[in-house]
Amino acid sequence: MPASRTPLLLSIITLLLLAALIHSGIRPYDRTTWLMEVAPVLIALPLLWLTHRRYPLTPLLYTLIFFHALILIFGGMYSYARVPLGFEVQQWLDLGRNPYDKLGHFFQGLVPALVAREILLRGGYVQGRKMLGFVVCCIALAISAVYELIEWWAALALGQGADEFLGTQGDPWDTQSDMFCALLGALCGLLLFAGWQDRQIRRLR
Repeated sequence: MPASRTPLLLSIITLLLLAALIHSGIRPYDRTTWLMEVAPVLIALPLLWLTHRRYPLTPLLYTLIFFHALILIFGGMYSYARVPLGFEVQQWLDLGRNPYDKLGHFFQGLVPALVAREILLRGGYVQGRKMLGFVVCCIALAISAVYELIEWWAALALGQGADEFLGTQGDPWDTQSDMFCALLGALCGLLLFAGWQDRQIRRLR
């Protein structure tokens, strides 16, 4: 898709996400949790519109951002520990907890990794594919660590009211497994989408 068609793709994504936001915000499980979970979507959408002319992203990246936003929206609607899809996966894999939050953290690694990769590649900031992959994974892990710090601050500020936002479900290793899922997401993004992203970057140029 050429850069001239970016507004069309972004318009479709925006309309779908606005519909999902409205639907999720009518009767969320917990209003505070909903606001905290969808906040990244409310920040990202205006930023994408502000930058789409001067710095359009690849269609692949816009699409992955869309799916990541949907994961956040439905996590906010039900709270991560109560998303119905997660219960289906829990039963199917015979797990001890609802794993939907791990999907969120997987995308929390995958999407920022590809965003960082695209910016670094297009700007020529990193030389060498191996170094690029290493730096991208480090950035994804750093973003994941910052998010875990935000969860910690939320727990200190809200006390028991932060339980739904944290979604630990009694797992003492939740923070570590969240960051591991983010790392897996970053690695999968590099392995599965790097070539696809490269081809779309060449078209943008």
